[in-house]
Amino acid sequence: MAPVLVLWLAVCLSVTWAVDRGNFKTCDQSAFCKRQRALKPAESPYRALLETMELTNTRLTLQLINDNNKVRLLLELYRLQGNMTRVKINELKPLKPRYEVPDVLIREPPTEPLSLLSQDENGVVLSLGAESQRVIVSARPFRLDIMEGRDVLMSLNSRGLLAFEHLRMQEEEKVEDGMWEETFKSHSDSKPNGPSAVSLDFSLPGVEHVYGIPEHADTLRLKTTDNGDPYRLYNLDVFQYELYNPMALYGAVPVMLAHNAQRTTGIFWLNAAETWVDISSNTAGKVLLHLLTFTDVRWISESGIIDVFIMLGPTPNDVFSQYASLTGTQSFPPLAAVGYHQCRWNYNDQEDVTSVDAGFDEHDIPYDYIWLDIEHTDGKRYFTWDPHKFATPKEMLQGLMDKKRKMVAIVDPHIKVDSNYKIHNEIRSRGFYIKNKDGGDYEGWCWPGSAGYPDFTRADMREWWASMFAYDQYEGSMENLYTWNDMNEPSVFNGPEVTMHKDAVHGAWEHRDVHNLYGFYVQMATAEGLIQRSGGVERPFVLTRAFFAGSQRYGAVWTGDNAAEWEHLKISIPMCLSLGLVGISFCGADVGGFFKSPSTELLVRWYQTGAYQPFFRAHAHLDTPRREPWLFGPENTALIREAVRQRYALLPYWYQQFYHAHRTGQPIMRPLWVEYPQDPATFALDDEFLIGRDLLVHPVTEEGARGVTAYLPGKGEVWFDVQTFQKHNGAQNLYIPVTMSSIPVFQRGGSIIPKKIRVRRASSCMMHDPYTLYVALNPQGKLYIDDGHTFNYEKKEFIHRRLSFTNNILSSVNLAPDAQFTTQSWIERIVILGASKPSTVTLKTAGEWP
Repeated sequence: MAPVLVLWLAVCLSVTWAVDRGNFKTCDQSAFCKRQRALKPAESPYRALLETMELTNTRLTLQLINDNNKVRLLLELYRLQGNMTRVKINELKPLKPRYEVPDVLIREPPTEPLSLLSQDENGVVLSLGAESQRVIVSARPFRLDIMEGRDVLMSLNSRGLLAFEHLRMQEEEKVEDGMWEETFKSHSDSKPNGPSAVSLDFSLPGVEHVYGIPEHADTLRLKTTDNGDPYRLYNLDVFQYELYNPMALYGAVPVMLAHNAQRTTGIFWLNAAETWVDISSNTAGKVLLHLLTFTDVRWISESGIIDVFIMLGPTPNDVFSQYASLTGTQSFPPLAAVGYHQCRWNYNDQEDVTSVDAGFDEHDIPYDYIWLDIEHTDGKRYFTWDPHKFATPKEMLQGLMDKKRKMVAIVDPHIKVDSNYKIHNEIRSRGFYIKNKDGGDYEGWCWPGSAGYPDFTRADMREWWASMFAYDQYEGSMENLYTWNDMNEPSVFNGPEVTMHKDAVHGAWEHRDVHNLYGFYVQMATAEGLIQRSGGVERPFVLTRAFFAGSQRYGAVWTGDNAAEWEHLKISIPMCLSLGLVGISFCGADVGGFFKSPSTELLVRWYQTGAYQPFFRAHAHLDTPRREPWLFGPENTALIREAVRQRYALLPYWYQQFYHAHRTGQPIMRPLWVEYPQDPATFALDDEFLIGRDLLVHPVTEEGARGVTAYLPGKGEVWFDVQTFQKHNGAQNLYIPVTMSSIPVFQRGGSIIPKKIRVRRASSCMMHDPYTLYVALNPQGKLYIDDGHTFNYEKKEFIHRRLSFTNNILSSVNLAPDAQFTTQSWIERIVILGASKPSTVTLKTAGEWP
């Protein structure tokens, strides 16, 4: 069988560079989506039975009845702390339990009291507390309206598209195609529970711009889907994805943000099954008929229940805070992980690693991590090393450690079926593999050949997996070895849509119920393993390809198998912006493109862009020519070196942004409208972005560009070019001539940016170096310092200062008086932008900081 597999993989890897769309379903080919989409807006068959209403201090419950089939549902409505409303709908008496997503919420969300304002035969009105907010429950047909004063903020089931396919016996009724069995290509899905889809529509009055629901290779502002497929959320291994379409990709975060100049709101649809999201708008009608603008959104999921969190803002930062209170914030990475990462499939052997490492020193380019892909293992057996090519991994890792550098090695969740492989034997003997519908261990084809898939939905399996990262279990590992989880959608080469059969079994549940959670759980278990191996002291670094809501708690993501094309460089910006809006800040794209070979111009521009995105890693396919930064002539080496050095000089600012994201849930790389929510000119911009509040970046992403036009926001504000210090007014489109060395970056007037301008070979080597402060006009800024790698910041071992410059005096205030930390760094230089040269400068110190 092995030669056949090798040939089959070779065909997969070499025949085509483009996605085969025939491998992936459209809505018409997905029976539940086709069935639900056939329902058109109309009067809903669902009616609220007001006599069943029960109102306690924490929730309202109410039965709904479908007048067509008399099936009853149970509605639960909660007012949550922080200006949120939760709506749950389940069958009143299901034949068997329906899946409710565990582990994604960081706690059971705390509630606030609901109070009854009025009630009659048509419905009830409940107070949501402040700001005259209330929810109106209409009885016939059932509908929910959330109001503030006279304004409707959001309506549920206003188009009558609530649908809840109840669990039933197969002989109950005429069977439609795809209800009890479905076939796609050669794959059959047995559907033992029959039809179980859920759907609900939301109307957003006054809204034209909606964002989020990653992962899609599309614009930041989501498009209407009336004339095509809905956006699909179903984690899939998509081989070189197409751009600007709603096809599913590697991750799924079922969170949408809606924004206009008055308010930002959010919808979090907590369901881990395959989901489709339809968006429609009346924008055209508004222009012709002077109607109120609105956007309608419809969510359709294959199984589970309706469990939706409505985040009422009203500001963008309020929505980020609300969502973070539900699913947590971005994990705080070690400082080194914010540096530059060098990767390819694959560095050939230890000598190759040593040579590449030396090349960075020889060409004076800093880096922190070098990566090993699947070829480093012994026959694709993860947690092992090739005995010939990587015979002495600790020696290799020690060589990197001597230079204060680190390594990432891949550990994928498909396990080679091999009775001589310890990991496989352990998982099989403990019964930890996912089962097929007949009760045996599920097996599929992946890189090792025949592979089993551990059931990461099981807490005991995750605990065991974490224990495998202990230094005495993962032979050859050391404290400077970190982990990359790839292929964790999960990828199954011979499965339907290159993934797992939906009727595979995870204990009491089918794979269809939990599919989008699989990668989330893999990364969770891996991160826990890296924490445990150090006794809970060291922060982990884990990169994942598949993700879900809450994945931000466990590490970084990247945009998957992109291509060395200009359009792929451009799309990296809205893809990472979309992820940041839904909590996942630690995002980047493969610099240079994974597939194909970039021109030198594209490679340089990609380094210049990647240096200003949160996760900065170059990566390339096995079949591409080598592309270490010094292989394209001295001129291009110098340009790449400068881009990477800019990243390292800015590490203090980047680190402060990661700390802030970890504390608040606010995105690091953010769209302009987040900071300028009342400026419509920012609402659809996705070729430029902010890092935090104070740096605006407009990368050059056009081939042969001689200039770019950047929008500088903020009427009455000023922006300073970080290279020339030239001052520009806000609220204008600024044309910027560019050369190959240009990276248009602007510092906001009123800010202080900390840098370390003595760039060394790795971030740890700069630990005790002095700071330079870039001070722009009557500013405030912050400086955060800790040890860069442990959890000791949770024990108040850090420095956090607010810096301000007023009346020609630069001063600092301690933001954490109860924190203690000592640093050898000092402030060496202060660069003041937008001021005339002073005649004298006086230095006064207070206390011992820093």
